[in-house]
Amino acid sequence: MAYTLKIGEKAPDFTLPATDGITYSLSDFNDPYLVIFFTCNHCPYVIGSDEMTRITAEKFRSKGVIFIGINSNSPNTYPQDSFENMVKRMTQMKFPWLYLYDYSQDIARTYGALRTPHFFVFNENRELVYTGRGLDNPRDGHNSKVNDLDRTLTELTEKKRISIQVTNPIGCTIKWEGMDSHWMPAEAKDLV
Repeated sequence: MAYTLKIGEKAPDFTLPATDGITYSLSDFNDPYLVIFFTCNHCPYVIGSDEMTRITAEKFRSKGVIFIGINSNSPNTYPQDSFENMVKRMTQMKFPWLYLYDYSQDIARTYGALRTPHFFVFNENRELVYTGRGLDNPRDGHNSKVNDLDRTLTELTEKKRISIQVTNPIGCTIKWEGMDSHWMPAEAKDLV
């Protein structure tokens, strides 16, 4: 399998606990469209773009799009990304998405998540139609000039061809268990 999920591939299944106390699998979601994004609590690119992601999630909710955030960062590598801190962040921020915890990091590996944030957009058949960044300036989201996520979801919900299917995610590396906090697999370095 390619390091990062390829356009047209099906969304890999998962069974992960969420901050709302429920464990979810892919089959629990019947919404027409699905955005899975790898995120965390501490990354300045996540923090800088979360409000723009909120606006996009709220805008497209009525059009059948559900957002699912997944934190795959190791709490041993970055303690701020623990499940307990995920619960605190969702309580404080009240984001309009589910926030799931990939403690084993298996789902990040399966999807090929490279950064936080890294977005994967799936159509009604759960086929990947877009992967990459949400914004061109996630560290300062309100000053972004390009919102790739909004464009993709507009095209998807209007049944148009996705004009740009792949971009490079911009953000912090996934904090892998047992690795330095800036470590990235060699095969991924060519993709970012």
